[in-house]
Amino acid sequence: MVHLALKIIETLALAGAVSGIAYYALCLWSAVRFLPALKAADKSVRPPQPVSILKPLRGTDPEMYESFRSHCLQDYPEYEIIFGVSDANDPSIQLVQQLKAEFPQRPIRLMVCPERLGSNTKVSNLAQMARQARHEYIIVNDSDIRVEPDYLRRVLAPLTDSKVGLVTCLYRGMANSTLGSRLESLGISTDFAAGVLVAQTVENGILFGLGSTLAFRRRDLQAIGGFEALVDYLADDYQIGSRIAALGLKVKLSDVVVDTFLPRYTLRGFFDHQLRWARTVRDSRFWGYVGLGLTFGLPWALLTLILSRGAAWAWALLACTAVMRLAVAIVFGKYVLKDRQAMRSLAWIPVRDLVAVLVWIVSFGGHRIVWRGDHFSLENGKLKRISDQAM
Repeated sequence: MVHLALKIIETLALAGAVSGIAYYALCLWSAVRFLPALKAADKSVRPPQPVSILKPLRGTDPEMYESFRSHCLQDYPEYEIIFGVSDANDPSIQLVQQLKAEFPQRPIRLMVCPERLGSNTKVSNLAQMARQARHEYIIVNDSDIRVEPDYLRRVLAPLTDSKVGLVTCLYRGMANSTLGSRLESLGISTDFAAGVLVAQTVENGILFGLGSTLAFRRRDLQAIGGFEALVDYLADDYQIGSRIAALGLKVKLSDVVVDTFLPRYTLRGFFDHQLRWARTVRDSRFWGYVGLGLTFGLPWALLTLILSRGAAWAWALLACTAVMRLAVAIVFGKYVLKDRQAMRSLAWIPVRDLVAVLVWIVSFGGHRIVWRGDHFSLENGKLKRISDQAM
């Protein structure tokens, strides 16, 4: 009976490894389709429309001030930056005041957002910030995002097409010194970005947004109910993209790649962050998330090797899988994202992929997440504070 069970598991592991190889091939094909678009992008386009940049804040992030500065150095004729906090004593306020002093010529505003409109404080702040935004075109990005001087004109360029409703960006994870931070960065550059491009290939376009950049028109935001309709959702970036796509508008993946600066994650902090992301995706795209189990080619190949007791064919399978996984890492890390850190961390890919499998398995076992120190339960994509439940 035990022998039969092991044989079944070995067969499943073999199927997982084969499906993983097929997935890696699809990743490479998606990159081949995307890379010419990066090279062909017209970087001289200068959209004429003024834009409001909304940056919700809570606490401080690594390299935060330099990331703020990058938004003040844009080669763009007219834009404003609105920072929003929910706490008048938030430590990020001091950095915003410093920024205003350094760039007095820039329209920079700081808002303290007193209303708590829902469980997602970030989106609650955005709803209040959007009311004060002056312009029709809006960009939302996270507080740890750093951009190049041509960011605004390149990101906004696709919105000159009336059929495009939202523009979003891939991003590089700039790792800190800890192992948890390096594993997070490696996953972004060699796995997450590949998944985004595969989704674009399979779905003939993407139907979601990424928090690194969300660029849209105010009228389209209002058509989906504004930020107020999203104040209880964790994956607000996914919801905005999905709902704008439901209007019949395209979601465009920009040729711009931005940087996000990662905290000094401990291994526990890294695991908690990965689990939050995993449960977010699980609740947003359940069957697609279940299908992720077919993408872990390298761990499945390792399990096949163990269960086959080192059979020659299993070694060959592992070698083939490893080559394909490495090819994906190099193509996306070096050519799609131009991430030098990822190229120096390739040896950690087996560890990162094994952790990814563990997170995927654990993610099905509950609904609790930790987000910036607060504890929530997640139900159908919506947040509910644990403290609220206790009450």
